[in-house]
Amino acid sequence: MEKNTLIATTAVLIVFSAMLITLVPTGVDLLLQNSNTQANQKDTSSEPHFNIGEYARIVSSEKAPQAVTLFAGESEVSSKQGTELTIYNDNLALVKENRTIDLAKGLNKVEFKDVASGIDATSVMFTDTKYPSTFVVEQNYEYDIVSKNKLLEKFLEKEITVSVNKSDGGSEEYTGKLLSYSDGILLETLQGVVSLSSVQKISFPTLADGLLTKPTLVWQIYTDNAGERSTQTSYLTTGMTWNADYVAKLSENDDSLDLKGWVTVKNASGTTYPNSKLKLVAGDVNRVYDTPRYLDYNVMYEKSMAGAAYSPEQFEEESLFEYHMYSLGRNTDIKNNQTKQISLLSSSDVSADKEFVYDGSRFGTKVRTIINLKNSEEQGLGMPLPKGKVRVYKEDSQGQLQFVGEDLIDHTPKDEEIELFIGNAFDIVGERKQTDRTEISRSVVRFTFEITLKNHKETNVEVTVPEHLYGWKNWTITSKTDPYEKIDSNTIEFKVNVPADGEKKITYTVEYIDYY
Repeated sequence: MEKNTLIATTAVLIVFSAMLITLVPTGVDLLLQNSNTQANQKDTSSEPHFNIGEYARIVSSEKAPQAVTLFAGESEVSSKQGTELTIYNDNLALVKENRTIDLAKGLNKVEFKDVASGIDATSVMFTDTKYPSTFVVEQNYEYDIVSKNKLLEKFLEKEITVSVNKSDGGSEEYTGKLLSYSDGILLETLQGVVSLSSVQKISFPTLADGLLTKPTLVWQIYTDNAGERSTQTSYLTTGMTWNADYVAKLSENDDSLDLKGWVTVKNASGTTYPNSKLKLVAGDVNRVYDTPRYLDYNVMYEKSMAGAAYSPEQFEEESLFEYHMYSLGRNTDIKNNQTKQISLLSSSDVSADKEFVYDGSRFGTKVRTIINLKNSEEQGLGMPLPKGKVRVYKEDSQGQLQFVGEDLIDHTPKDEEIELFIGNAFDIVGERKQTDRTEISRSVVRFTFEITLKNHKETNVEVTVPEHLYGWKNWTITSKTDPYEKIDSNTIEFKVNVPADGEKKITYTVEYIDYY
């Protein structure tokens, strides 16, 4: 009787368990039920509810074609269909990659491999160009890239094989459980614990879980529509920079020059961008940093300059917001760890003017040599130019080009004046000294200065002499030997001729009045 009761009770429990299994849906069943319910509802604004631990498909997307493992069969992800790179001056680039991905209806796990190692994961934007309702439920940026130390860390307390060099020139293998690797390899073998140095090779049975050979974005993507579709992924990354470099050739009389410009692109982002559309943005784009940035005031002291006609079938310039963008008119390959140069512009017979400037209060006895240009169409220029370095050359008496100086320029709009400091004149020197100081009253003081310019050239020269009137807001030039021009509230400027192999003296007296 007790036996029959036990059998009956067991049968009831089995039936009840079967009923529970039938009544409780799986995560995938819930996903499909919610998808079907949403398809039948008129209100499509609500998002599906699903268990993100259950995937309808797992997809691996790389730049090159490769097989992918699916829960329901296997497929292949096509190579990316194109890349567009927009590179900014300040170690920043916007990457837009088009790739084809085969998705199943429901939740998919997608591994988007071979992204830039400097990617800002918070800037990623994913778009399904065919089905806009497709969206990313969760994103992870996996950057635990495989290395020897990381493999050793993962294989602690696990078996590996180590080959070491022997004194006779041969090698010997040891297999055992890895105990430590911080100070040599410590293995627990069948013969005991051994400490190994002079390691020749370490063999691991597998690649440890969680380690990757490339930086990877891992997405959980939900879609109501199964099938292959084109997607675009955009993100910001560091590791890419560009700058402009200019080469100028001065004429014999230093009154004109030929100008060529080059764009230099450097890719250290950790990946390659084949067959890419290249765009370069010139301008000071504001960025927010977690920690304060300390400005390099030496860089801030750069000057300005420009160029002319863009090289045929190369870059096309256009305005972008408050910046300027230069688009390459053809696709190009930009490889990882590559420096690429592309012709930007070329212009000849650009009007120029050489000027000697003596600023004795700032540069002692040195007379600076300046090349002045104007970035205008009338002068053979007149195009917005990005900042960069200008190297200036001139032919010697034998017709050979020689380097005569260089200067840095800032972003230069059209119709702006351009000033290039080339170097200090060898045959022109200056001397500035204060010859008198008179205190007229408690609030009035007079100073007298004498400036001497010596020209050791065989030709006459004109020298510009700026003088900076510091200290008081109210000043008056009470006497002078030469006329001057008032540049601003604290600066006057003399322009004088200095005879060949001769000298010129400038004397002036300034009276300061201090109201207090």
